Amino acid sequence: MPHKRVEEIQRVAIRFSRDSGDGMQLTGTKFTESTGLAGNDLSTLPDFPAEIRAPAGTLAGVSGFQIHFSSTDVRTPADQPDVLVALNPAALRANIRDVRPSGMVIVNSDAFNQKSLQRAGYADDPLPALRDRVQLVEIPFTRLNREALSDLNLSQRAADRSKNFFALGLMYWLYNRPVEPTLRWLETRFRGPVLEANVRVVKAGHAFGETTDLLPVSFVVPPAKIEPGVYRNITGNTALAWGIVA
Repeated sequence: MPHKRVEEIQRVAIRFSRDSGDGMQLTGTKFTESTGLAGNDLSTLPDFPAEIRAPAGTLAGVSGFQIHFSSTDVRTPADQPDVLVALNPAALRANIRDVRPSGMVIVNSDAFNQKSLQRAGYADDPLPALRDRVQLVEIPFTRLNREALSDLNLSQRAADRSKNFFALGLMYWLYNRPVEPTLRWLETRFRGPVLEANVRVVKAGHAFGETTDLLPVSFVVPPAKIEPGVYRNITGNTALAWGIVA
C-alpha cells in the first residue's frame, strides 16, 4: 500500500466526547501527555457533564475533553474545535454547533441506531445533513473494537469499554503522536486480559488509520520553541489549595 500524504499544520483543536464514565477524560489526558512529549505548546479544557449519573446516551451525561496544541504559543483551549470525536449521538448533538465550519467530525457509526438517536433527542438521523457541512468521517468503532478483541476472554460489555482507546490510537496516527508512552502507562495500570485488550485496541486504532481510505491524509504539528524557565504541572486540587491559602 502506498504511503499516505502527511500535511504540516501549525495548530489544531480537538474535542473528545462521549458519555460520562466512558473514559473521555482519560483519553484526553493521554493524548495531552503524548502531545507534550512531542514538544507542542498546548492548553486543555476538561468538560464534565451536567449530571454525573445521567442516563446513558442523554445530553445531560455528555463528557468532553478539548485540547488545543500548536507549534507556537497557545493561550487558550480555543473557542471552536477543528476536530470533534463524538462516540454517540448525544455527544454529537451536545457539541456539533461548536465545530469550526468545514471542520472534521469523527463519529462512531455503530452508535447511531434508533434507540440512541431517541435518547439524544434526535427525531431523525443527523448524519446525512452533516455530510455537506463538515468533513464527516463515519467509523464503526464498536464493531472494529470487538473484532480486535474477539479471541480474548472478555464479556462484550468489558470489551466495549475499550472503544475510547481505539479512538485514541486512531488520533495518535492522524496527528503523528507517539504511542509508546501510553503503552508503557497501560502496563503500570492493568494486568491480564484487560491490559492486553487496551494495548491491542490502541495499536488497532493506529493501524486502522494507516490502512483506511476514510482518512487519506495525516497531520504533523512541529514542536514549539519553549522559552527557558521553570514549568510546573499544577492540578486542580493544587490550584484550589493555593487559592484557599491565599
